[in-house]
Amino acid sequence: MIYLFLSVLFSTGLFVVFKYFGIYKVDVLKAIFVNYIIALTLGFTLAERSFSIVEVPKQPWFFGAVLLGALFVSIFFIMAKTAHINGISVASVAGKMSVVIPVFFGVFLYRESVTFLKVLGIIIALVAVYLASVKEEKTAHKKAGLLFPVLLFLGSGIIDTTLKFVQFSYVEKEDVSIFSGSLFACAAFFGLIILLIKTIKKKESFGVKNIIAGVILGVPNYFSIVFLIKALQTEGFESSTLFTINNVGIVIVSTLVGILVFKEQFSLKNKIGVLLAVLGIVIVALA
Repeated sequence: MIYLFLSVLFSTGLFVVFKYFGIYKVDVLKAIFVNYIIALTLGFTLAERSFSIVEVPKQPWFFGAVLLGALFVSIFFIMAKTAHINGISVASVAGKMSVVIPVFFGVFLYRESVTFLKVLGIIIALVAVYLASVKEEKTAHKKAGLLFPVLLFLGSGIIDTTLKFVQFSYVEKEDVSIFSGSLFACAAFFGLIILLIKTIKKKESFGVKNIIAGVILGVPNYFSIVFLIKALQTEGFESSTLFTINNVGIVIVSTLVGILVFKEQFSLKNKIGVLLAVLGIVIVALA
């Protein structure tokens, strides 16, 4: 349970860092690239066993790391596009509601338990995620289509599902840091390609501010993934339960941080959502 708690805590840290990116006008793409460099460095430095870089491509989980690295970068752009075209609320809801995908696969692929309490808790949690995430935005997005929200929903769910599959099938407990470092190395590679293409089109300096922002982001990003994987490896903790609690926990803590630190508006819908989120977590945990 401690790993799940730490995963929620560090994932919320990502939310806080991204908030400050907007305040200080950070170039997110450049900061994201630096963040991946920091995360991969942490992964290889904190490895629980000695290893050689040349052995990494030979590991059974390597292609999973490559796929996840590509997905990380792709979903980042889809999330940004969704927020721009459809609004921040839609992007937030689409990303968080994607928890139904790993929950579905957890039940049907790994034969995890299905009880009335568990199903009820998950349904309440999904309603809570929507109510807690939706914000009253001034800008109307009447012409916005569903393409990007659907891609964000599917992509976010596929990331969680793939992470569970690769962890369950191939990643040994002592390889968590090496796997995570390799995942971020692949993401850094794809991010570098995009950066180079962007630089060719428009030459501009990297900026010390973006480097510092990337370093700050890299630490919670690395630990949010590592602790999530370690939570998934916990005996007797089903992934359908874990992903539900993790996702809803992030919604609750992020909402509270938004209110207390950033003085965000808190509507009646948001209040009901947070209360339902707590209820959903309790029911799923008891189930």
